[in-house]
Amino acid sequence: MSGVDPLTLAVIQAGLQQVCNEMDIAFSRSAFSPVIAEADDRSSGIYALETGDLISQGELGLPVFVGTMQYSARELSRRIADGVTAAPEPGDLYIVNDPYLGGTHLMDVRFAKPFYYKGELFCWLQNTGHWPDVGGMVPGGFSAKATEVEQEGLRLPPVKLFKRGEMDREIYQIICSNIRIADQRIGDIRAQASALAVGETRLTELFDRYGLATVTAAIAEIRARAAQLMRTYLESIADGVYHSEAFVDSDGVVNEPLRIALRMTKADGQLHFDFAGSSPPCRGPMNSVVSTTYSSVYLAMRHVFPDIPLNAGAFEPLVIERPEGTFLDARYPRPVSGCAAEVSQRIAEAVFLALVQAIPTKVTAAPAGTSGNFALGGYDPERGRGYVMYQLSGGGYGGNADQDGLTNGCSTIGISKMPPVEVMEQYYPVLFRRFALREGSGGAGEHRGGFGVHYEVELLRGEATASFVMDHGRFGPPGVLGGEEGGRNEVHVHREGTVFIPEHLSKDQGIPLQAGDRVEVKTPGGGGYGDPLRREFGLIERDFRRGYYTAEELQSLFSVVMGPDGEVDALSTDRLRGGLRQAG
Repeated sequence: MSGVDPLTLAVIQAGLQQVCNEMDIAFSRSAFSPVIAEADDRSSGIYALETGDLISQGELGLPVFVGTMQYSARELSRRIADGVTAAPEPGDLYIVNDPYLGGTHLMDVRFAKPFYYKGELFCWLQNTGHWPDVGGMVPGGFSAKATEVEQEGLRLPPVKLFKRGEMDREIYQIICSNIRIADQRIGDIRAQASALAVGETRLTELFDRYGLATVTAAIAEIRARAAQLMRTYLESIADGVYHSEAFVDSDGVVNEPLRIALRMTKADGQLHFDFAGSSPPCRGPMNSVVSTTYSSVYLAMRHVFPDIPLNAGAFEPLVIERPEGTFLDARYPRPVSGCAAEVSQRIAEAVFLALVQAIPTKVTAAPAGTSGNFALGGYDPERGRGYVMYQLSGGGYGGNADQDGLTNGCSTIGISKMPPVEVMEQYYPVLFRRFALREGSGGAGEHRGGFGVHYEVELLRGEATASFVMDHGRFGPPGVLGGEEGGRNEVHVHREGTVFIPEHLSKDQGIPLQAGDRVEVKTPGGGGYGDPLRREFGLIERDFRRGYYTAEELQSLFSVVMGPDGEVDALSTDRLRGGLRQAG
């Protein structure tokens, strides 16, 4: 034990998280870009000085950044120790987005601030924000056809953007010279820096109140308890080997699926993850850097056991073999724009599908599993300026042992949600002709999957190009324990009376649009949980009354008999399904 009394320990733990929460809130409230200000595609945390280990992350931050910023802080410390990166001084602030140095894709830009207490360097304060553009082949950075990372945008190693509190104008000009809508980036840069300043102030107050020795001891004890709590939860998983697989539609260049093969082993109080059987590195941008691969496993476990404190201790009982020689361990110059937004969710899906075999009452069927990345870049003649519109979208969650899946939920990797359509219409020359529930997309099951969304956006003026990096267009989110897969992702581009469907279904780039053209997207529904023949009749009837499924869909998915009045025939349905269960 640390010697810190339980009450003080609890207060310090809550205080550390509150520091991170305030950084997140300050970041979103002061950011310029809707993807941060409205969609909350960002995260903040506190990290150990030398190891980079996560001390605390806010409950409002994206889970996928839990592991990646940990590795980013570790790489930063290593490069400083090796003399590659300049050593920190008070007021410094490093910027980095290099995927191979503990990152994700280039659009996730990380700021790291050294935290000093009474003149001594103690830890790193760090945040990540999704910038709407970092240059590259296509507006928004989500190139579906890149074959090397340089085609995806500007890659920054850790450099000091702020030196002793002052912005380095030369580095800032280099950044602005390599990205689109550069004049708008200063708003996000200032927001990102200000959020870390808030964290510095709040963390100093916490140290002033309890003292350096007490807070340091509390951090160590909080970590130890998180590790023990994870070990306790792992006891619910029987020792043994569990196999699962998940598939990425394609890499955007070669139109063939990529396989994620997981061998999960529970033994000696630890959970081992081995992805050795996965597909080799791919040509297109669906490679995953190893920090994102590791973080995807962590976030999947966090979904299953959500009350474990967010710090490095929670990861100690999780042993991940580095997936060398696969597309889950991308090395320079492999393109990686889809790693955090899409591949990470397939990795988490593989973890869910393995865990549901061991602890079925605690794990859901597969969620939509795509961020629905859609970027539109062009020039607005009315406002006389260029723009890059980036949006993500929700989908259905998988059904679970207790209830149906959530409809239009956030992606697996975070809390980010699509900005309000009213905001998007105010910022950009577009009009949303439709934003609705995608009826019928929930996978059939005793507890069905939740529904995706169906939206349609029209370009009002000027010319633009559209790009997509999505997934689950070839395969729907899998059901479990007899449940059916959820509805697959669909993209339709309406131009001059014709409909264009991307060859890779969920991925394409540089599609030219004129005023009046429309982009229509149907996001995936969640997978079903359990045998559809065991679904309660009252729930089937309710779904029919609400228009969630047509009569034909009910007949095919749930083996329902419709009466002559167009309503569900309860007696005939019961007899039919009873007979089918007996035959099965």
